[in-house]
Amino acid sequence: MKKKICLLIILAAIFTGCSDEKVLEEKIPYVKTQKVVPSSVSTENIYSGTVCGRYETAMAFQVGGKIFSRNVEVGSQVFAGDLLMTIDSKDILQQANQGDAQVNAALAQLKLAESDLNRYRQLFNEDAISAAMLDQYQTNYDAALANYKNAQAVSRQGHNALAYTNLTANATGVISEINAEVGQVISAGQTVLTLVQTDELEIEINLPENKISEIGIGDSAEISFWANPDKVTGIVREISPIADSAARTYKVRISIPNPREGIYLGMTASAAFPSKNLNPNYCILPLSAIYQTENQPQVWTVSAGKLQLKNITVQEFSGNEVAVLGLNAGEIVVTAGVHKLREGQEVQILEAAQ
Repeated sequence: MKKKICLLIILAAIFTGCSDEKVLEEKIPYVKTQKVVPSSVSTENIYSGTVCGRYETAMAFQVGGKIFSRNVEVGSQVFAGDLLMTIDSKDILQQANQGDAQVNAALAQLKLAESDLNRYRQLFNEDAISAAMLDQYQTNYDAALANYKNAQAVSRQGHNALAYTNLTANATGVISEINAEVGQVISAGQTVLTLVQTDELEIEINLPENKISEIGIGDSAEISFWANPDKVTGIVREISPIADSAARTYKVRISIPNPREGIYLGMTASAAFPSKNLNPNYCILPLSAIYQTENQPQVWTVSAGKLQLKNITVQEFSGNEVAVLGLNAGEIVVTAGVHKLREGQEVQILEAAQ
């Protein structure tokens, strides 16, 4: 009986050991990995922005008056020379007529002064009058001539003002804003509408202050659009020297000299700038692969089925990716669940390293 009990205990111990080994084998975790390929991808800094016109003109009349007609709406496409608005010209027409009348009156005075001067010059030549009297008539003629020229200038000004009652487009573009309506009385120089020229478009982005040193005037950027599959190349034309007081970002204008069809004002755009100052031996890893130990960034590498921690140097972050140094081509790096692993742990690769 005792022998049977001992035999059962031995058999139970054997089966228990086998079960433990099986459990241990099942506990070897799977890990997601990536094969290191130096300089496999060029990182980019991407900033969102909007399409706008390089030139936005606040249109205004050069004379005041009551708006008589408006020929455009917001969004209207206009061409250079198109009539946009007019103001009532009755009063300005009367001013022009008044100027013409003043010219005629001044001309009559000039002719009279010229006739008197010629007559008294002849008398002076005959020694019939003194030089002082001749000088007086010469002065009268000079004053009449100056008054005539002044009347002509006033008349021209009146006729120019009459032409200013018509507001015309100075360039091809789109009406982006209207600030006055028919029947409204406006003053000279008051903005009545805004014209955005469409022959040269720009992308406006806001640059964080920690990136301002990486972009300069003349740099190229790849521009993509949310509503248009086409991509174009833009050139940085202007960088604001002062940060926005609220957002602490710098406004950057990227010029698109020859915009294609299908790119419209106000569209959402993205500007991608290639990263600068990257070591040529860098590689790109997902951000989830980084394991931080105090101030030292590390990654888990898989060698002969076991994990090893390896120190790396982070060069640059870009979205959910990071450019790093310190890895060799062909090394296999764990890219997920890095905080649940330990040094020397046996693992299985979940999928083929890429």
